[in-house]
Amino acid sequence: MTQAPASARSTVRRHDREIVALAVPAFGALVAEPLFVMVDSAIVGHLGTPQLAGLGVAAALLTTAVNIFVFLAYATTAAVARRVGAGDLPGAIRQGMDGIWLALLLGAAVIAAALPTAPGLVDLFGTSDTAAPYAITYLRVSALGIPAMLVVLAATGVLRGLHDTRTPLYVAIGGFTANAALNAGLVYGAGLGIAGSAWGTVTAQWAMAAVYLAVVVRGARRHGTSLRPDAAGIRACAHAGAPLLVRTLSLRAVMLIATAVAARLGDADVAAHQIVLTLWSLLAFALDAIAIAGQAIIGRYLGAEDAEGARVACRRMVQWGIAAGIVLGLLVIASRPLFIPLFTTDTAVKDALLPVLLVTALVQPVSGVVYVLDGVLMGAGDGPYLAGAMIVTLAVFAPVALLVPAWGGGLTAVWWTMALMMTLRLATLWLRARSGRWIVTGATRA
Repeated sequence: MTQAPASARSTVRRHDREIVALAVPAFGALVAEPLFVMVDSAIVGHLGTPQLAGLGVAAALLTTAVNIFVFLAYATTAAVARRVGAGDLPGAIRQGMDGIWLALLLGAAVIAAALPTAPGLVDLFGTSDTAAPYAITYLRVSALGIPAMLVVLAATGVLRGLHDTRTPLYVAIGGFTANAALNAGLVYGAGLGIAGSAWGTVTAQWAMAAVYLAVVVRGARRHGTSLRPDAAGIRACAHAGAPLLVRTLSLRAVMLIATAVAARLGDADVAAHQIVLTLWSLLAFALDAIAIAGQAIIGRYLGAEDAEGARVACRRMVQWGIAAGIVLGLLVIASRPLFIPLFTTDTAVKDALLPVLLVTALVQPVSGVVYVLDGVLMGAGDGPYLAGAMIVTLAVFAPVALLVPAWGGGLTAVWWTMALMMTLRLATLWLRARSGRWIVTGATRA
């Protein structure tokens, strides 16, 4: 058997070390968000099925309200990494500060919109009369934490672009611990029910934001970067993130459609859907850890005008994505007997969960490649293509998913449409990666 040249093996090992160094702590930070919801689901689930169903609807809306602005992290990571590759560290931090100011403005706007419209938003999901009051309560209280989470996104993007994924890990661990303790104390100790769960999460989110701000402000002062808002910089940040906003809105529309269809199947189905959706988010963020490493690595290579290094790194990260997806799929299958009792004792919910978890496991290898290629193209600043590809995917997914009840399909059928969605994403991203058109070098993407 012919062995690979020593230089090639050395390059692979170097990429592996860098991917691991960035991805492992990034994974810990990424899973904080789904773990927040998972803790809420576990605690609220034991209050009753209507409470869990209400949490499911509210959590879908809140996750949408935060994740549609995920470009605050992704676009900032890519832009900062490019500046780092080009040797412009003060400029990199300035872009990060612009992102943080934009996060605060967007967060205030979301609160202003969410509080008065909460009942209408819950009603759009066709939520049952028993679950709707719980959904409205959780949504209104938790909306107060949205500005904090957007600041966390922007500040995390700065640190990732600087190849610092350890600080977000430490903050995430602290936030998760505080969230779990506050939820348990307020829900059961103080007897506040589902509102206590929401207040505990909001408190933990603002504490995390305060820590991130302290870290970024210290770095800005060290490099002589102004802390004042710059209107032109904020506008430029918003313009750069616009394509990723479209891409994320399309992706969130997929999740909302799936939840809306599940809500119309009954309380047991939407409760099971919420449990699987929290697991899906956890798995997605685990795979996205490799993608985040890709954003930082690809951005740095392109900023340093090393196109070949970017290509080699992309190939290696795809291999990591496939392997990680297989491992996660096997873990889902093996852990089903332990996983389900954590969230519910309702027999109807358990019966709905079993087949859906199998679908979730089967799609993980596909998801592994999807998330990695997503990260590579984000790191390259290829937002317009990502937006267009996701719109095409949504256009195919939406009518299929909405027809599930008409065809007599249940929750398992809803999740097969989710598998279809991931397959479509794989096809569009793979075509772009193979074309090489995403490779544009320089400190900024012209």
